[in-house]
Amino acid sequence: MSNQNSYTYTSYQLYEAENSPNMRLVLMRYVRQWKWFLGSLLLAGVGAYAYLQFQTPIYKTQTSLLIKDDKKGLSEESILKEIDILSPKKVIENEMEILKSYALMNKVVGSMGLDVQYFRPTSTGNREIYNTAPFRLIVEKANPSIYDTKLEVLAVGPNRVRINDELYATNQSIKTAFGQLRVFASKPLKVATDPIVVQVLPRAVAVDEYLKNLTVEPSSKASTVLQMTLLDAVPRKGEALLDNLIGEYNRAAIVDKNVVASNTLNFIDDRLRLIAGELTTVEKGVESFKSSEGITDLSSQAQLFLETVKDNDTQLNQASLQLSSINGIESYVESKSNSRGAAPAMLGLNDPVLIGLVGKLSELELQRDQLARTTATNNPILQSLDSQIRATKTSLSENIAGIKQGLQNTQNKLRQTNRRLESQIRTIPGKERALVNITRQQSIKNNLYTYLLEKREETALSYASTVADSRTIDPPRTGRKPVKPVESTVFILFGLLGLLLPVGVIAAGDALNDRVSRRSDVETASQVPIIGEVAATRNVDPLVMVSGKRSVIAEQIRALRTNLQFLRSHPTDSQVILFTSSIGGEGKSFMSLNLGASLALVDRPTVILEMDLRKPKLHSVLKMGNSVGISNYLIQEATLDDIIQEIPGFPNYHIITSGPIPPNPSELLSSPMLEQLLTELRARYAYVIVDSPPIGLVTDAQLIAPHADATMFMVRQEHTPKSYLKMIDVLYRENRFHRLNLVLNAVGAGTSYQYGYGYGGYYEEADKPDKRPTRTIR
Repeated sequence: MSNQNSYTYTSYQLYEAENSPNMRLVLMRYVRQWKWFLGSLLLAGVGAYAYLQFQTPIYKTQTSLLIKDDKKGLSEESILKEIDILSPKKVIENEMEILKSYALMNKVVGSMGLDVQYFRPTSTGNREIYNTAPFRLIVEKANPSIYDTKLEVLAVGPNRVRINDELYATNQSIKTAFGQLRVFASKPLKVATDPIVVQVLPRAVAVDEYLKNLTVEPSSKASTVLQMTLLDAVPRKGEALLDNLIGEYNRAAIVDKNVVASNTLNFIDDRLRLIAGELTTVEKGVESFKSSEGITDLSSQAQLFLETVKDNDTQLNQASLQLSSINGIESYVESKSNSRGAAPAMLGLNDPVLIGLVGKLSELELQRDQLARTTATNNPILQSLDSQIRATKTSLSENIAGIKQGLQNTQNKLRQTNRRLESQIRTIPGKERALVNITRQQSIKNNLYTYLLEKREETALSYASTVADSRTIDPPRTGRKPVKPVESTVFILFGLLGLLLPVGVIAAGDALNDRVSRRSDVETASQVPIIGEVAATRNVDPLVMVSGKRSVIAEQIRALRTNLQFLRSHPTDSQVILFTSSIGGEGKSFMSLNLGASLALVDRPTVILEMDLRKPKLHSVLKMGNSVGISNYLIQEATLDDIIQEIPGFPNYHIITSGPIPPNPSELLSSPMLEQLLTELRARYAYVIVDSPPIGLVTDAQLIAPHADATMFMVRQEHTPKSYLKMIDVLYRENRFHRLNLVLNAVGAGTSYQYGYGYGGYYEEADKPDKRPTRTIR
């Protein structure tokens, strides 16, 4: 028998990366608990339904408000445009802040009485009502305790109510422990059985609560349409609140506009009074200047002067022309007959006497010239003509002298008049400049006065017809379904909770579990080969290896039987196989018993030794006698033939029971008789199966180990502590057991085997008689 692990068998092991768990195995672990998941989901569904029943549904009320940028009617921009007192146009962000302002909401809450809430009790809690309560509670003077107390108001008569077990009259001021109140009822009350619960909130708290549930945002970046949304438990109240909020906003805008118009009117009236006084002063200055300078209309007067000068110049030119003509005539008259020329021009002369004399003189001279060509100088006719010519010239000279004197006098007068007019014209620009300065001030004051009078009428008209710069596009409306809580979301969340709860419990169990739960736990902590695996079973029969019976566990035991050939030192020698474990309940007795039965079924003579001399179980589960056994042989009270018993139904399968429980099992197992026993059994049987005690409790297995050819160390899933795996690895490295191999029992087990086996009170029960009840083995 070799003392070295030199056999060639290499166990089949599944190596998994430490940080890469097999997801299929993880999922399958949870899938096996599908009943818990199903029950948790059902419980979560019931919880979600109950949660929804006790939650107050919240509805969303919406409205759309158009903010106009183009201002209608008169505004401060058009009133003061010319004097550059302009205000910026409406900014949509400013209007949003106004609509969400505390002051505006405070007015709405006060006007609607929203700081007093009314609730109707239901089976799933109090539900708020609006405008359906038969009365209104008016808080005239509140006691601070009213904000922390819910008032139960019950109508007990047409004019009487009960408030928290105290009777009071309606429609009159009443003093209560909560302050001075008034229960207002517009009509006689009907006796009710269920009270109305009234909750009074501080005004600031109520305003903040509604502002928190109000959102105002533009419908798009390019538009001036605001979307107003309010979340509230009562749809009618939400619609009324938004409607009143828009009304208060419009009224505030109108008041703001009227303030501007009113201030503008006052400003215009003040300016009118001031400008009227200045205009009167300027007009008196114009009047005084015109009176002192003798001016009625300076422009007309200057024009008249110019026209007069023009006329005088015309007359002066005409007189000069006439005077020239007279001088020509005078030269003509004074000329001698032999040197006279043609008749003088009469341009500009219209004196009939002069014209007649000149014509007569021309005619007489023409006659004399004609007569002088044919007659002598002394001709009486010629002399008569000369006499007539001289007389005519004399008359003409006298006439010319008179006309010439008159023209010269006229010419002098006209020249004097021109000089006088020219001096007056030269003074007109200075007067005109002075008058223009005065009239300019008069014109400015007069225009400004007229402008302000017009604006005062326009402002007064705008004051009477001011409208708000907003328009409600869509009236407040509420959706049919509540937005909170969302049933689908609640069911999904509860469903996730229902899924996570079993996962958490299982994961927590895994985290807190110090037992071997999967094969990887063994492979990670120990290098001991795993020779076989046995699935979990609920079979209560201690012998599952029955001829003709095929089950999963039976096939796995047959596979373990096949693997035994790799643990042989010699192909024909008998083999002693030791079964042990860390603690009790890991299935070593069950596995050793059924492995022996499997070997017997293939005609291998097999004997199993009940070597657990402290708590033997095999004989009890097989219902066999234990009056004589191993303990008797070890103390040499019986021979081998005395203690061997055949197991019923298995001709090649025998058992040696423990016999009476000795007081010193370790000492007996240390005696040479143990080696002798095994030597005799090797001669008779092909396989000797030794069912020994757990090594984590006593040393019996280690005393038997030197006599065994191979050791099967049982590790049971969900039972063997992980800390013992290190101990097994130490035993393997120190070669405490020959050909040490692991057998994984109850693989995939969610529950324990149905074979009860325990070592509780092991040493205390060691000395007691063997009178225990029969138990299924492990």
